[in-house]
Amino acid sequence: MDCYTANWNPLGDSAFYRKYELYSMDWDLKEELRDCLVAAAPYGGPIALLRNPWRKEKAASVRPVLEIYSASGMPLASLLWKSGPVVSLGWSAEEELLCVQEDGVVLVYGLHGDFRRHFSMGNEVLQNRVLDARIFHTEFGSGVAILTGAHRFTLSANVGDLKLRRMPEVPGLQSAPSCWTTLCQDRVAHILLAVGPDLYLLDHAACSSVTPPGLAPGVSSFLQMAVSFTYRHLALFTDTGYIWMGTTSLKEKLCEFNCNIRAPPKQMVWCSRPRSKERAVVVAWERRLMVVGDAPESIQYKQLTIQVLLDRLVLRRLYPLAIQICEYLRLPEVQGVSRILAHWACYKVQQKDVSDEDVARAINQKLGDTPGVSYSDIAARAYGCGRTELAIKLLEYEPRSGEQVPLLLKMKRSKLALSKAIESGDTDLVFTVLLHLKNELNRGDFFMTLRNQPMALSLYRQFCKYQELETLKDLYNQDDNHQELGSFHIRASYAAEERIEGRVAALQTAADAFYKAKNEFAAKATEDQMRLLRLQRRLEDELGGRFLDLSLHDTVTTLILGGHNKRAEQLARDFRIPDKRLWWLKLTALADLEDWEELEKFSKSKKSPIGYLPFVEICMKQHNKYEAKKYTSRVGPEQKVKALLLVGDVAQAADVAIEHRNEAELSLVLSHCTGATDGATADKIQRARAQAQKK
Repeated sequence: MDCYTANWNPLGDSAFYRKYELYSMDWDLKEELRDCLVAAAPYGGPIALLRNPWRKEKAASVRPVLEIYSASGMPLASLLWKSGPVVSLGWSAEEELLCVQEDGVVLVYGLHGDFRRHFSMGNEVLQNRVLDARIFHTEFGSGVAILTGAHRFTLSANVGDLKLRRMPEVPGLQSAPSCWTTLCQDRVAHILLAVGPDLYLLDHAACSSVTPPGLAPGVSSFLQMAVSFTYRHLALFTDTGYIWMGTTSLKEKLCEFNCNIRAPPKQMVWCSRPRSKERAVVVAWERRLMVVGDAPESIQYKQLTIQVLLDRLVLRRLYPLAIQICEYLRLPEVQGVSRILAHWACYKVQQKDVSDEDVARAINQKLGDTPGVSYSDIAARAYGCGRTELAIKLLEYEPRSGEQVPLLLKMKRSKLALSKAIESGDTDLVFTVLLHLKNELNRGDFFMTLRNQPMALSLYRQFCKYQELETLKDLYNQDDNHQELGSFHIRASYAAEERIEGRVAALQTAADAFYKAKNEFAAKATEDQMRLLRLQRRLEDELGGRFLDLSLHDTVTTLILGGHNKRAEQLARDFRIPDKRLWWLKLTALADLEDWEELEKFSKSKKSPIGYLPFVEICMKQHNKYEAKKYTSRVGPEQKVKALLLVGDVAQAADVAIEHRNEAELSLVLSHCTGATDGATADKIQRARAQAQKK
């Protein structure tokens, strides 16, 4: 009978471990792993291999191949490397492969070898080249740390929001450190490095010397270091063969082990047993593997959330499985099925062997009106793949015009964008497209486009009225819109011209435009305004004072107030001011001057075309009852009662009303009778009423 514990090996005093093969790798490697740069993503993620010819003189002319495999060795991608020498590979938390080149440029590839983007780690890195690099993970994202040929460190804690930090200089550092790593303490990324027997911790502001507590004596160099995935624990391998394990704060020692091997290990990493708080360090040499330690971890972290799991299934294009998981867990559509379908659609548009019509139809049939799915995002992916017509077809399914229009503009389909913006009824959106078209098209094509879109033309005219008057004039000219051209020149004569000659010239242009528009009334009114302006300039030159820009009526009134009655009358004749209007103007002006003598002469100059009640009213308005009474006798019978009441002659008003036998006038007079003073008048009216009723 076999011994069931025969393949178990002791680990410390209270634990055992065993090593066995879970499955065989499916890959068929053409190169030894030792000749490759290797990067394995956490949580059983993909593995990237890049044969490193830059370290092998005999093969320096051979272009390397970047290969990506699943964790079980299934090929996912293979591409010929055409860029510069690579120093380090690493996977981001989003399973993007970061390839750090010697010149400091970082190229980013997807799980299936598709190029995503690139960025630079700065000019200093470019000038001094990259000696070594690390890809590390924090709660903010994935970062890159660089050691340059000048033995300085530069890092970015989040490549998704690139902010480069140049770390402080290490005093006296003349060569590369024997080992180094990145730490994350108090939400800040640090560099820990070893120079001989000394350890230094770099943060954004300072370089500090640190000492591990309880370290065995005799250490002259640190050969390797490893930090746990949670950044809580640190392991150091010394040239004395000791492995020191403690906290990354370097304030607590967990244990120390003498492995009796002084050669530097190839690798040293932290690991843990499933559902256990125990932590250990695995150390690997060329032909030896050692598991060391018993470091209890007080908190277990669930790094791989359900959303991360779904994202990884989507990256591997296992869409049906991801949807089944969402349905089983009853995730909200926006977080689950909708999001996965959107990813599927973005993958679908990359299938260039299928026609645009078929792809668009398949996507719409699958997605329909699924909440949380943006057709514009899918269309943007199609455009990014060079399938502009497919993008346009997909945008037809996008119900939000505000999402359609920006992408159409980006695709240089501005006229279609304008039609969509107009259909939306959103004026702000229309203005956005119009301004884009104005910059994109030449002036003639832009105007022709507007002519075919009346709503857009109207909006653009409104814009030009306040922002671009010359453009507005050009629009009217192109459309032969003489009526609006006339109005434009009228406004321009006041807004843009200060000299009287310029204003008259602008008005003449306006009059010509009105004649072309067959608007004779506007044309003649404009010509009258030109005559008035010339006359006002002459009046200013001859009489002084201000006349320019006064209306015709105000010009007449100003002349009267200045005592220039004959000129006022001549002006009235020249501009055919009706007699009634002239009398009103003169009456008002003389009353304002309180020139009662001239007013009386004026009233007797000829029969008043406005009657004499206005004379009574204007005098009373100036609180001059004496002058008002002069005109009551001249007021016509139909207005006599009102005139007498205005000057306060209630008794005589009663007599006139009784004589006229007018009930309305009798009631009006009676309403003005107050107290004992008008008691007799009131009785008189009542008797007159009674007699009228008897008859």
